Amino acid sequence: MIASRLKEITSFIVMDVLERAHEMERQGVHIIHLEVGEPDFDTPEPIKRAACRALDSGHTHYTHSMGMVELREAICEHYYATYGVSVDPDRVVVTSGTSPAMFSLFAVLLEPGDEVIISDPHYACYPNFIKFMGGVPARVTVYEEDAFQFRPEAIKARITDRTRAIFINSPSNPTGNLLSPERMKEIAALSPAIISDEIYHGLVYDGEKDHSILEFRDDAFVFNGFSKLYAMTGLRLGYLITPREYIDPLRKIQQNFFISANAMVQMAGIAALKETQGDVARMKEIYNERRQFMVRRLREMGLGITVEPTGAFYVFANAKHISNDSYKLAFDILEKAHVGVTPGIDFGPNGEGYIRFSYANSLTNIEEGMNRLEKYLENRAKNGER
Repeated sequence: MIASRLKEITSFIVMDVLERAHEMERQGVHIIHLEVGEPDFDTPEPIKRAACRALDSGHTHYTHSMGMVELREAICEHYYATYGVSVDPDRVVVTSGTSPAMFSLFAVLLEPGDEVIISDPHYACYPNFIKFMGGVPARVTVYEEDAFQFRPEAIKARITDRTRAIFINSPSNPTGNLLSPERMKEIAALSPAIISDEIYHGLVYDGEKDHSILEFRDDAFVFNGFSKLYAMTGLRLGYLITPREYIDPLRKIQQNFFISANAMVQMAGIAALKETQGDVARMKEIYNERRQFMVRRLREMGLGITVEPTGAFYVFANAKHISNDSYKLAFDILEKAHVGVTPGIDFGPNGEGYIRFSYANSLTNIEEGMNRLEKYLENRAKNGER
């Protein structure tokens, strides 16, 4: 018998797309992958060298459950240098990616029936983390014409006596848009706990600057990690910055369920923070070139992009004039155009009618993917499909 708490857990649709794409590739079909949000860059050399040195030096044992103090200190130095905020290393919990950090935080925060306010659309897995811990995702609609930003007044209207936290994500997955510092400040002033997913911080373009919620509220929770900015997805390293009163319960969860993050990878994380500025700048420059190309080509095809995304590596394009069934459309594009894309419905009810494109792929592949998509749309129009 399967536990009842799994009944409401939905599949991660982008993985369904990816798995079907892999089946097609095994049959000899060439797929252009624009569905998965994973950097296509190799992990920078300073990180790999640090990992190898760590293995050679015997960093193969448990660390402190909260993470190596040297890494926690480096994280705090990074937040001070980047955002001008002071964080004590004792407020940092190092985890094996941000997913365990979310698991731990919601386990600490939520009683059955407690609500967490999230945007709609939102990262696909947020509701499942909340529901798995007995919580209720409280969706607040955000709008394309408003760059998919939270409206503080809409959040305020959604707050009830069961609201436990407000969850923000900037730069955003799936939209690639940023929350303005003015709105962030207004949201920070609302009374429930604030949770900020900052995993795409650093990946901003066109002169934009990302802001940490800690600039506006010291007692906020922050998720961050190394997967996206430093191309370390497979190394699984993240962290949670927490108010002091939550340190002990989070430590107990870490000790019981995770013990500690990988020691060798923690050493690599220190190198990522201290030795890769040039590598990160190069990757960002290439991402930006891809972003500009993809936005231009999608607009040429008639897909809706009201406010140009300037963060992360996603474009969330309006395809409602093509189909109101984004799931069916995404799989049709995969089967007929051999391009992997993510249906907007994966990101919540308000994502229906949109398609998410990832530019975490080479410009050559993106160009080929755009050409295939354009031909697909032309054929669809000729056949009068809707």
